[in-house]
Amino acid sequence: MEDEVDRLVEAWRTERPDLDVRPLQVLSRVSRLARHLDRARRAVFVAHDLESWEFDVLTALRRAGAPYQLSPGRLLRATLVTSGTMTNRIDRLAAAGLVERHPDPQDKRGVQVRLTEAGLTRVDAAFADLLAREEAILAGLSPEQHEALAGLLRTLLVPFDTAARD
Repeated sequence: MEDEVDRLVEAWRTERPDLDVRPLQVLSRVSRLARHLDRARRAVFVAHDLESWEFDVLTALRRAGAPYQLSPGRLLRATLVTSGTMTNRIDRLAAAGLVERHPDPQDKRGVQVRLTEAGLTRVDAAFADLLAREEAILAGLSPEQHEALAGLLRTLLVPFDTAARD
């Protein structure tokens, strides 16, 4: 079975036999798959009236566990945005009724951002739909292939994740 990347790699081998184009066999496929995944994610977000950044903030709160709240600082670290951007995002989510600010009982000057019932319902539904779309993307893999691919991708990503934490 041949895909578009096979054709592209063969063309480069013909045009530039002096170069080792083997990285394209993996990374061009990862790139193409990322575009398909991005389209699937956007479709889910549109269906649930969410932007991708809204989903990121809401899922960070949801993963925190009951009562589904985090400080703005923890949300910053979870979503990798600046404090000004996070303030704007919290404001917009609060205006949409998806989060609320509450005083931080541990710090009189601080606040906690908490999912509302509407936010919890929306993020849970969107996440379930996203997983169904992602499962469909992976449907061609056996469970063993799925695990093997996950392990190989982890091996590639760990150095980047480690560098980002340092």
